[in-house]
Amino acid sequence: MRAATGGKATSIQQEIIYLLDRPAEPFFVPKGERGVVFEAPNREFLAERLRPMVAELGSRWGGEVKVPVSAVAALPDLSLPLQLPRRASFSLFIPLHRKIAARLVSIFLGTKTYEEFLSLSVYARDRLNPYLFVYALSVAILHHPDTRGLRLPALAEMFPGRYMHRGVISMARAQASILEQTNRMPINVPRDYTASDLDTEHRVAYFREDLGINLHHWHWHLVYPNVGDRKIVNKDRRGELFYYMHQQIIARYNFERLCNRLGRVTRLLNLREPIEEGYFPKLDSTVASRVWQPRHAGALLHNINREQDQLRFDLEDLERWRDRIIEAIHSGAVMDETGKRVPLSEGEGIDRLGNIVESSVLSVNRSLYGDLHNLGHVAIAYAHDPDARHLETFSVMGDPATAMRDPVFYRWHATIDDLFQMHKNALPAYTVAQLDYPGIKITKVDLVTEGRQNPNEFETFWQQRDLDLSRGLDFSPRGPVFARFSHLQHAPFTYKITAENSINKPVLGTVRIFLAPKYDERGLEMLFRDQKLLFIEMDKFQITLKSKPTANVIERASSSSSISIPFERTFQDLESPPPGMTESSFNYCGCGWPQNMLVPKGTSEGFPCQLFVMISNFNDDKVNQTPGPITKCPDAASFCGLRDKKYPDKRSMGYPFDRNPRNGVDTIYHFLTPNMLLMDVNIFFSGKTESPTP
Repeated sequence: MRAATGGKATSIQQEIIYLLDRPAEPFFVPKGERGVVFEAPNREFLAERLRPMVAELGSRWGGEVKVPVSAVAALPDLSLPLQLPRRASFSLFIPLHRKIAARLVSIFLGTKTYEEFLSLSVYARDRLNPYLFVYALSVAILHHPDTRGLRLPALAEMFPGRYMHRGVISMARAQASILEQTNRMPINVPRDYTASDLDTEHRVAYFREDLGINLHHWHWHLVYPNVGDRKIVNKDRRGELFYYMHQQIIARYNFERLCNRLGRVTRLLNLREPIEEGYFPKLDSTVASRVWQPRHAGALLHNINREQDQLRFDLEDLERWRDRIIEAIHSGAVMDETGKRVPLSEGEGIDRLGNIVESSVLSVNRSLYGDLHNLGHVAIAYAHDPDARHLETFSVMGDPATAMRDPVFYRWHATIDDLFQMHKNALPAYTVAQLDYPGIKITKVDLVTEGRQNPNEFETFWQQRDLDLSRGLDFSPRGPVFARFSHLQHAPFTYKITAENSINKPVLGTVRIFLAPKYDERGLEMLFRDQKLLFIEMDKFQITLKSKPTANVIERASSSSSISIPFERTFQDLESPPPGMTESSFNYCGCGWPQNMLVPKGTSEGFPCQLFVMISNFNDDKVNQTPGPITKCPDAASFCGLRDKKYPDKRSMGYPFDRNPRNGVDTIYHFLTPNMLLMDVNIFFSGKTESPTP
């Protein structure tokens, strides 16, 4: 705890996190409801444009909590980060921007003490592009030894214009400026503000535009940056996790499409053909003070030549890199920078391939295999102004925080996933011995959903939530200003699994639970080779199985899922933990699939699905972790791994559905072994809308 003037104290956690509050306001303007003000040691800490006004603003705005900022021996060299103008848009997909961000993260992480980290952050804050600063400081907070346990505020609170349409932001500013706090009513965000039912793709807009889903994608890229110091990039199985997290996004999106009577997403294979899907986001870019650009239906991609961003590449480059990656997959090896062949082996091949496709600093040969994933995003994002003749910025596809809103995101990532599936399909099929757990048999599975009379039924509905926008309303009066939006939600449910252990001793097992549609677009039961791509992971956890005659009845609540984090953990208050929440649980990582989107939407008549439950041998699953403290971020490990630890499952991610089946397996029924059970379930969408919880 550090003492602060003004009669109050503020923790280290609160100090640096307040630099993320209202990113466009100077650091000496009070932050948060408590009025936290950072006191610079001298005028050199102030950006030149702010020096004449600091005295006036300081006296006018006041501030209850004063945080003294220490002087540093040597000011950082910000020449590279300053190349990005303050009002420009920032994109992690643009190579120059990634280089700039990596340099800034390196400056922050190069500090030896928390005080030095805070001082350099304060010094850099008002000199740099606000969005660049927020990204780099967020990455640094997650990785700096003195702050790595701290929580981050939701990006939707810092930059609400990235998630709320222009009218909501305008009304929020008006409420903050005119109305007293007690008279401010939540501003309603229509569920269908980006399109009408005339656009068939709009049927799944509730998924693409979900706040939690987009924040998950943003936060995953904070935890797993692809450039910078290798110490923060080179996390265990990073490339494989890039593959698996995005593969599951595509699987879930296709699941939602089938629930809405749409076909599975088509790959964006031909870059010369018009993109059928248009998208009009109706969002403010915030930092650039301009709207995100739309893409009209039938848009064409072009060669990119944008001098300001030092960005120039042709569509032929993307095609060439893709062809080289395909050739490497079929040959079973990639070529490193010395000309040596590096095998795409059964164990490590997918990890190497993931780093190549994303073009992280871990790629074995970035010169040869290029920057396919990122520059594919860029080509699409600049379809409306490829050579900057109209001085327009990129569309939502150019930002990981917003890219999932656009239908073409899923077409592009279906193309990317196709490369990974080529590799996976070339691997040997799992044998019965690799799938079975001799002596273990699942005899029964029940799904019990709160409020449903019949077993084996999920229920979904709309849930309204209020989000405080005030932290992102720069230069507006303080006090909460809420936006009320609706999102998909499911009723809580519990798995009840009955298993027999005929081994003469207690044994450990890993329970793996997946869910998939039972029928395809035509209403036909799927072949295994198709259905395996649609199985979404629902949960994974370890158990102890007692031997006979003791029955093993395993109960697992949906809220304990290994892929998700609760909605409240994404949008909780910056100032204080909710009642009953301990400080340790309040300091969360924030990476994880939103709990409210765990179950697909379903249909009013009930969408037929198949729930797959498997118990694998924990001796084949366990990972020998290095000694150290227990991670503070154990949940959502399936998509986000464990902080400072190895990925907590030795098996390939997606096991047992990550490879083509053995001979003779045409359907899921032929695939089963005694330690597995398949059960028909239905997802019922009630259509009701529940009001926010008081």
